[in-house]
Amino acid sequence: YWSHWSGKSVCARRLPQIDYETGKPVILLWPDAPVADASLVELYFNERLVKYPLSFLGHLAVLVNGKVFNFSHWMNENEAMSPEEYFFRPALGEFAPDPASGRDNTEDSQRPYYDKFGRLFMRTIHVLRISGLDTRRLSGFFFTELEKIRSTPPDPKEPGKYRDFHILTKSCATIIRDGFQSLGFEKISGIFPRDLFVNMAYFFLKPLRLPNVQASLHTLRQLQVPEAAPSAMPPLLNPQNRLRYRTLRKEYDVG
Repeated sequence: YWSHWSGKSVCARRLPQIDYETGKPVILLWPDAPVADASLVELYFNERLVKYPLSFLGHLAVLVNGKVFNFSHWMNENEAMSPEEYFFRPALGEFAPDPASGRDNTEDSQRPYYDKFGRLFMRTIHVLRISGLDTRRLSGFFFTELEKIRSTPPDPKEPGKYRDFHILTKSCATIIRDGFQSLGFEKISGIFPRDLFVNMAYFFLKPLRLPNVQASLHTLRQLQVPEAAPSAMPPLLNPQNRLRYRTLRKEYDVG
């Protein structure tokens, strides 16, 4: 982790978690770069984890009003956090799987290992940046969704999982899609993460569609660490989105 910041100006702060092995504080480091304008919305398409079959379709998160909203089938991963935590949490303490079993250890409240360290150490992330949206209303939608999830009674058989999660109707992609549709963008559609990302990129980047809205694309490359293999791009499943992708690729960095 240190090697990625060698010779660079960084910011740092102490997290409330500790490193279970040493008992020392966990320090979060991230690049000293200008803070994103709160009026911007950023959609984050995370490539798939090659050693984790459940991530075959990739993952979506969204930045609104300075908070990254993340939705998951794991209860503890439904959260709103600062961008530096989302991207750069080190694989220490509760942010890494149990070193003995290699699995989550959510039953032990004192040492609850979770595989949720900084996403940029885990995957390459493709970014759709949008300005001109009603960020107050959009963030309100996502905070309401988080409250619904957190107030959902757990399934006794799988207490660590969100019982209402469904890949077709209640997932990271469909919740984010519904948030944008709540702003009046009914033509935005998609069920799976990469398909929705391409659909939204095509929608917001198409000239003259939304004169008061501006959008751009860029890519954040994965920072390699021993805990994570290089990520991979999942397939597009909707034939229409394959055509949209080909159109976008002529002008934009869509991965």
